[in-house]
Amino acid sequence: MTEETTLVSKLQQASTKEAAFRTLIAQYKERLYWHIRKIVLSHDDTDDVLQNTFIKIFKSIDNFKGESKLYSWMYRIATNESITFLNKKAKQNSVDISEYQQQMVSNLKSDDWFSGDEIQLVLQKAIATLPQKQQLVFNMKYFDNMKYNDISEVLDTSVGALKASYFHAVKKIEEYIKSYN
Repeated sequence: MTEETTLVSKLQQASTKEAAFRTLIAQYKERLYWHIRKIVLSHDDTDDVLQNTFIKIFKSIDNFKGESKLYSWMYRIATNESITFLNKKAKQNSVDISEYQQQMVSNLKSDDWFSGDEIQLVLQKAIATLPQKQQLVFNMKYFDNMKYNDISEVLDTSVGALKASYFHAVKKIEEYIKSYN
């Protein structure tokens, strides 16, 4: 039995669920935080989405069948929660999601939690111009160093399609950065 299998087993038993869930949070909180942060950009919004993600994981862990890795399953939940959050925020602001993301990138400079320099800001602006799927693939591959097989599990897309998305994302980002100078 692997460490992950043992953890899942404990998460799915009423007597050990809460202690196992604290372990799960300790192991994955930071990775999920940064994954969500790259999607929603704002620290405060990330905290909200992260909390919702862990609530959903806690409520849904009994449905986890082990057909994918636990972290892939949790990344999928975090990704879906992030996209749902962005769509809701865009709707509240009466703009489409890409326009909302551009607004969020513009706000990064004044975000006390953003520690990036001008280059990081330009990169975030470039990423925000990509279609959502390309953003997700680029962030997972470039920032999280995830393997295509793992991204495939999270996004439920073929490896070939992911490679194409990443290739197109990189090209668009390069063009954006060249035109920015």
